[in-house]
Amino acid sequence: MHWITRPGWPGNLLALVAGTLTTLSLAPFDIWPLALLSVALLYLGLRDTAAKQAAQRGWCYGFGLFASGVSWVYVSIHDFGAASPALAGLLTLGFVAGLALFFALLGWLWVRLLRNRHSALGDALAFSALWLAFDALRGWVLTGFPWLYIGYSQLDGPLASLAPLGGVWLLSFAIALSATLLVALPRLRTEKPRLALAIVLLAVPWIAAPLLNGHAWTTPKGEPLTVAAVQGNVAQSMKWDPKKLEMQLLLYRDMTFRSRPADLIVWPETAVPILKEHAEGYLKMMAGFAEQRDSALITGVPVRQPNADGDLRYYNGLTTAGDASGTYLKQKLVPFGEYVPLQDLLRGLIAFFDLPMSDFARGEAGQPLLQARGLQIAPYICYEVVYPEFAAGLAAQSDLLLTVSNDAWFGRSIGPLQHLQMAQMRALEAGRWMIRATNNGITVLIDPYGQITEQIPQFEQAVLYGEVAAMQGLTPYLRWRSWPLIALCVLLLGWALIRRRAVV
Repeated sequence: MHWITRPGWPGNLLALVAGTLTTLSLAPFDIWPLALLSVALLYLGLRDTAAKQAAQRGWCYGFGLFASGVSWVYVSIHDFGAASPALAGLLTLGFVAGLALFFALLGWLWVRLLRNRHSALGDALAFSALWLAFDALRGWVLTGFPWLYIGYSQLDGPLASLAPLGGVWLLSFAIALSATLLVALPRLRTEKPRLALAIVLLAVPWIAAPLLNGHAWTTPKGEPLTVAAVQGNVAQSMKWDPKKLEMQLLLYRDMTFRSRPADLIVWPETAVPILKEHAEGYLKMMAGFAEQRDSALITGVPVRQPNADGDLRYYNGLTTAGDASGTYLKQKLVPFGEYVPLQDLLRGLIAFFDLPMSDFARGEAGQPLLQARGLQIAPYICYEVVYPEFAAGLAAQSDLLLTVSNDAWFGRSIGPLQHLQMAQMRALEAGRWMIRATNNGITVLIDPYGQITEQIPQFEQAVLYGEVAAMQGLTPYLRWRSWPLIALCVLLLGWALIRRRAVV
């Protein structure tokens, strides 16, 4: 294994390959053991390198991860942003290379400040804490990009039942710790007490998780509700075309009129592609239909209203009709898709920076949940469902989860399948049913264990029917959120810093 750990291009190349293995551990491939192998290879590659080489190796790992895992960004830029293949490729490359800097910094910090070759067990613990810290950092910097966390590999893996305890964060920490301990074991053969402790730490999550399988942290309340989720399958090229507006409104009207009676009728993100104030007549008609059926209708619609300063701003929103109330304004916006960073410099350069509806404002924090059929419904619009802590904050107040999206931006790539996997994890973390209504798929119902109970095919016009239940009670993750893990990571990283200074 010396050629892996020593400085040079073979180790950098292996780091690049290791990054791609994480993508293969996630949807739609779901080869979960590759997540362990991926982290183990990077950890091995950083064992004997200098700080500069570690940064290069970390960057190679990140580039492999994001080039394989989020290459679907090219589809949005080229197919819908009107960029040439060369320009779309260049922008995608820049995006991937920029994200890879997180792992470059991780590698540099690890070698420069934390690594201690004299303590294999301590190093394994500290590296796992650092890994989790950088996952959190990546989900926060510049509004965050919390995508491709290794914990998602366990949705259908043996550690899934740990998610209600600490969310995807706990799963990521368990994978990172398991991988690094496996690497450390051979170095601990002559240190019996530490070897025994390492084996115990390695075994705990893999033994505890099966014991928790099927444990119900939450319980149903009331009778199940019937759901009709409408998937219109409107092409993205038509979505914001004024000439196609009437067609879209009639499509959702007619599909709903022909649908079976249901307690909850759900339309996807911006199913009504005009401002709410301009669609009042249409929404009033649909409200009348919902009231006749004793149903609640929830739909995506752009909203214009004054902000705190009194200026009129545009929001990506959800609104209700029939036996429901409330309007929700999206809080977590997609860079370039819903707002343009540095827009004074970028707008007008290429069509991609002038996409329709790319000037949304961010909804205020602390908005009330939606009310429907007497239930509190936690709403997530598209990208919002990928933020674990944000989603947990709303879920803790709710009886039922709802996410709406328009993944037509990503064509037939793996992006929508990754997006679905993250929505499933949110249901598992919260112990609640989730309704997921999308424009062109994947429209599903997800049970409190993160499993899909009903699904309709992608890229088809169809209505999904099924039942969901309101849930009561809080999982440990909803109750405590990430604070126990944060405290643990702070202690481990602080201990590693002290050890390093003592050795130096």
